[in-house]
Amino acid sequence: MKHLLTALALFATSHLIGQELPSTTLKTLDGQSVNIKDAISTEGPTVISFWATWCKPCIKELTAFMDYAIDLEEEVGAKVLAVSIDDSRNSARVAPMAQGQGWEYTILLDENQDLKRNLGIVNVPFTLVLNSEGEVVWKHSGYSPGDEEELAEIVTEVAAGHSPSH
Repeated sequence: MKHLLTALALFATSHLIGQELPSTTLKTLDGQSVNIKDAISTEGPTVISFWATWCKPCIKELTAFMDYAIDLEEEVGAKVLAVSIDDSRNSARVAPMAQGQGWEYTILLDENQDLKRNLGIVNVPFTLVLNSEGEVVWKHSGYSPGDEEELAEIVTEVAAGHSPSH
């Protein structure tokens, strides 16, 4: 059953590669509305990590990727958006958790899970990499230790103008 769900999740998101993000309004931690299309970088790659405060693998992934993210931002102009799918009841936990983990990511709230639903994402953690034109060039579901290294390599390849080889 687990393999069937994984296959369905990958099938549901298989259309993402080469696509642009759908126009979807999210919130910043201070309650401002922002369209996801306005939040992505036009200077370099954008990583979008979908996560939730209750998702232990999500927290491990974002914590493990933090050092890479800082370097990639400085070296290749990458931008990392951590999109919380916590609902309005739990979204008050997002900022304290991000601060407690020492994350310096841009945190956005998808309280109604509109972006998650618009992209056909089933489970978190779910990570996308977009090129500077805003097209999805890589996606990954789940987290295992070491995935952050692959993600850093992918972002570096995309920044150099190459298609991801993974």
